[in-house]
Amino acid sequence: MARNGFDDAVRRGTTGAEAVEGLLAHARTRSRRGAVKACEEAVSLCRDLAQANPAAYEPLLARALRTTARALLRARRPEDALTRAEEAVALSRPQGGAPLVVALACLADVLSALHRDAEAAEAAAAAEKLAQESS
Repeated sequence: MARNGFDDAVRRGTTGAEAVEGLLAHARTRSRRGAVKACEEAVSLCRDLAQANPAAYEPLLARALRTTARALLRARRPEDALTRAEEAVALSRPQGGAPLVVALACLADVLSALHRDAEAAEAAAAAEKLAQESS
């Protein structure tokens, strides 16, 4: 099903996961402020899904949080991005692999934007090490 706008993402008959995916896709087409709004809505929906079924929806929640953190960085709001990036890392740790690598890289970008260079380097090094181990 094609997603053309915000309403398409959350219309009746759309499953929760489809709505989250639609909102995240919609965010990529929006201005900075519109992207943040769509991402935050996706996170909110995904939190409800993850509360009911953590094993099924925590990976999607981690992705929504990463996407939100990146949107907040583009909107020049790194302080707000930090909590989302840290939560994405925490949710990705049990999965490991590529999701954790991407979450750590996102966290490194946020920390760098906050001029917390030592912590950013540590997160980037952890992502690089994990990526090398996975290949």
